[in-house]
Amino acid sequence: MTTSVWLDLLNPSDADRKAAEHEVGFRIQTRDEISEIESSSRMSLTGDVLYLNTPVSYRDADNLPAIAPVGFALSPTHLVTIRFAAMQAFDTYHERFAKLDSPCSAGVFAGVLEAIVDRVADVLEQVGLDLAALSRQTFKDGRRPPGSARAARDLRATLSNLGLAANKIDNLRDTLLGLARIVSFVQQSGVTCVSDDIKTRLATLRADIASLNDYDQQLTAKTSFLLDAIMGFINIEQNEVVRVLTVFSVVGIPPTFVVGLYGMNFKNMPEYDWHYGYEWGWAMIILSVVVPVVWLRVKGRL
Repeated sequence: MTTSVWLDLLNPSDADRKAAEHEVGFRIQTRDEISEIESSSRMSLTGDVLYLNTPVSYRDADNLPAIAPVGFALSPTHLVTIRFAAMQAFDTYHERFAKLDSPCSAGVFAGVLEAIVDRVADVLEQVGLDLAALSRQTFKDGRRPPGSARAARDLRATLSNLGLAANKIDNLRDTLLGLARIVSFVQQSGVTCVSDDIKTRLATLRADIASLNDYDQQLTAKTSFLLDAIMGFINIEQNEVVRVLTVFSVVGIPPTFVVGLYGMNFKNMPEYDWHYGYEWGWAMIILSVVVPVVWLRVKGRL
């Protein structure tokens, strides 16, 4: 989107970047420069142009949480944003921008940041609701009898969803951290294009970012708690499997002994001459299975 004040470059080629530089009259950073992680590379003042870079979270083509670098070049007359992924916050602000009368570059810059923070807040709120649902599901599954196939399947699904939520929270935390640094740097830069009204908006934005950071930390703690709970239930399931295998190995010892005893084929074994010797052998085998099982059930170990 190109206007006299705001140029929003999405996946720009070198030719697009050169054309934008010609229009605004100052240099625009490349993708490699925008992707730098050092603070000195992410925030700098060259003449009267502020260069600001930050990672911003978004959903990729597979609807999975992802993060991509976004660059801002702010001068007294123009704002250039450079991004390498479609982001809903920018699409939302495009609609607001179209309704503005005589916008200034710093005002548009503050508006874009506000749109990003609003989007982060919405996503964090949704993540909070998702974690609450996961929490209910986790402890609901935990009430099922150990060894339940459905419980194990649900725990695996919950663990997968929890991993996606944790990834989303991490991306949002990186976004908030980058925005906080940008806002603080602009407040302290002393550039003339940032009026007192814009400074007030940035101060409010900084407070909003701080509150979202606190909420993000709360969600991180909840994620860790749920992960511990799920792993605890999985350990219980594994212990139950080992216990059942142990019980069956113990139950299998008596019939093995009986079968081995009557399989020795000694001539002086009186049971061979019994009319019901075959039935006697089977009765011994069945009783040697039933008695241990009944005993283990009475003791509550099966």
